[in-house]
Amino acid sequence: MRKSTKTNLLLLFLVAALAVLPLALGLGDHKEEPFTGADAEAETAITELEPDYEPWFSPLYEPPSGEIESALFALQAALGAGVLAYYFGLRRGRRQGERRAEARRPDTEGTGTVADEPGAQEIREAQEVGEAREAREDREDRGA
Repeated sequence: MRKSTKTNLLLLFLVAALAVLPLALGLGDHKEEPFTGADAEAETAITELEPDYEPWFSPLYEPPSGEIESALFALQAALGAGVLAYYFGLRRGRRQGERRAEARRPDTEGTGTVADEPGAQEIREAQEVGEAREAREDREDRGA
């Protein structure tokens, strides 16, 4: 098994453990709502310490139910995960493109070049045809 596969399996196991352990150990059983968010816990603590406390600000939008609030939170998390996945995929693609471009350059150690590989002649010819076409189009643009 490759090292990256082992690492991925270990990370998957740790994530599963983080999700299952609180349920298996009964953490939060002493509470009425064991898995409320930190905002609700803070609000409860503040109300217990200072019953006359008035919040400075009110939310811009208050969802009509807890289910809608949870759905909006899940949507926010999914959008964030999508943005992160796009960013990391873009970085990986650029890195792979740079490696491919580097592989096409002549070898600096003098052990050979990619030009010696099969199909390299066809690639060079196609590039020359493309360059000739661009030069012709440039001349036509200047002449017009």
